[in-house]
Amino acid sequence: MELRNVILAPVQSEQSYAGLEHNRYVFKVHKDATKGQIRAAVEQTNPGVTVLSVNTSTVKSKPKRRGTFQGTRPGYKRAVVKLKDGDTIQIFEGVH
Repeated sequence: MELRNVILAPVQSEQSYAGLEHNRYVFKVHKDATKGQIRAAVEQTNPGVTVLSVNTSTVKSKPKRRGTFQGTRPGYKRAVVKLKDGDTIQIFEGVH
């Protein structure tokens, strides 16, 4: 898998923004991505950043309904990346 296809989007939630104080960044990643690929993708797209650890989890899909229409909210894989003290990622700057 190409590294540019590993990270899909940053996760924007109160919980993910609270982790910024501890140098933890949350991303939505490809479902087949490994921790090594996620580490390499973060370090390649953000030069000068050192990844200390990567924790992954899968968010299950949920059934949703709006009126009479039924569907499902898609599931995804989530990665929490911890960076070395002093390192930041550009997309999250100024979001405390």
